[in-house]
Amino acid sequence: MTYKNGKDVLPPNLLEELQRYIQGELLYIPKPDNERAAWGEKSGSRVLIARRNEEIYRCYRDGSTVRELERRYHLSGESIRKIISAMR
Repeated sequence: MTYKNGKDVLPPNLLEELQRYIQGELLYIPKPDNERAAWGEKSGSRVLIARRNEEIYRCYRDGSTVRELERRYHLSGESIRKIISAMR
């Protein structure tokens, strides 16, 4: 994210209106919701976690205990149980 001066990018009337609410501070203007990517979509984290969760469920279904899965995936027992229950 880059910083831009409002004088350089906004029409004067819009700049004046914004100055009624905020002056000399940073203002974050988010993208429209239809242009925003969901968490993990750009980085691929969402897919990696989904695959990991499927693998955890498969291992559990094939006989691994929650304790074994905790050590293998470095997650708490509560997290492992949540993943297992969500996959059922």
